[in-house]
Amino acid sequence: PFIAIDLIISNILLAMGMMMVSPVTISLPFKLLLFVLLDGWGRLSHGLVLSYGG
Repeated sequence: PFIAIDLIISNILLAMGMMMVSPVTISLPFKLLLFVLLDGWGRLSHGLVLSYGG
């Protein structure tokens, strides 16, 4: 999903004629918001605990 956000943001920036703006600086807040909304830390820690103990 994160690469899709990069592609969408870069296409929007190109359509607006903002070729010199780095897509990473625009898409990073959206990636962080998606990570927080999907409970990324909980999923990450749960996966680490399961991989270590299981």
